[in-house]
Amino acid sequence: MTSETHERATEPGRGTRMSGDERREQILGAARRVFAEGGFAATTDEVARAADVSQPYVVRLFGSKRDLFLEAYQQAADRVVGVLTVAAREDDPKEAMGRAYLELIEDRDLLRLLMHGFIASADEQVGRAARHCLGEAYRLYVDATGATPDEARQFVAFGMLLNVLVATDAEAHPGEDPGMDGLLECVALTAHRAAGGA
Repeated sequence: MTSETHERATEPGRGTRMSGDERREQILGAARRVFAEGGFAATTDEVARAADVSQPYVVRLFGSKRDLFLEAYQQAADRVVGVLTVAAREDDPKEAMGRAYLELIEDRDLLRLLMHGFIASADEQVGRAARHCLGEAYRLYVDATGATPDEARQFVAFGMLLNVLVATDAEAHPGEDPGMDGLLECVALTAHRAAGGA
């Protein structure tokens, strides 16, 4: 019995066996949640517990924690670029890209993981992935909408503001800070307009 087969056969609480690809995706899903919560400081042991596998198995599949973080981060960045790319092909790309980003931020873990990647961008590969994600959002918006550079900058900047508000769980704390309440009201109106509202 190979070590991978043994891992699949001895997992606690699992009624069915998973293929290697399915197990890899399960671990990456756990890694996205764990790194979204704890950033690069999270451990492979925490990821293993979240995925209900052993820590040595995580290391066997992904190598180092850095490699696991990079793969989880790259998946998140690719998802953002992929969703915006599809939206950019719609009849009204400006409206579609705004709506697509608002739908992306519904996945709080995705956005928090992206934020942690910006923080960890001293790592060259993570930094390259982070820069590409931001650059592609800008380029896609310019190419698809014919926007001016300043309009595209505003689109990316507004997206980053939304990321920060999601990461800080700002909407869950109304009344805590008058300035934040005002900012959230302004953002809600702007987001409504970006999504094609009246």
